[in-house]
Amino acid sequence: MNNIEIIEQKILKALDEIRPHLQKDDGDVEFVSFDDDAGILYVRLTGNCAVCPISIMTLRAGIERYLISKVPEIYRIEQVKN
Repeated sequence: MNNIEIIEQKILKALDEIRPHLQKDDGDVEFVSFDDDAGILYVRLTGNCAVCPISIMTLRAGIERYLISKVPEIYRIEQVKN
């Protein structure tokens, strides 16, 4: 397993840990890709999170903060729209 695969596994594990909190409100988050050169994680918010007017706060204050604490290779998280 190479370094990017290890990082992606850490990302998926961290997403699985935060996912139940989003699912309580019928939302979710999906891994799209990780740019290891820039340290940018791309995710897609789904369900109620995709249409919520405060989803950017959830992304920045919740998801991004948590994932960066668990996966220090992440510099920033960006949302991919459908």
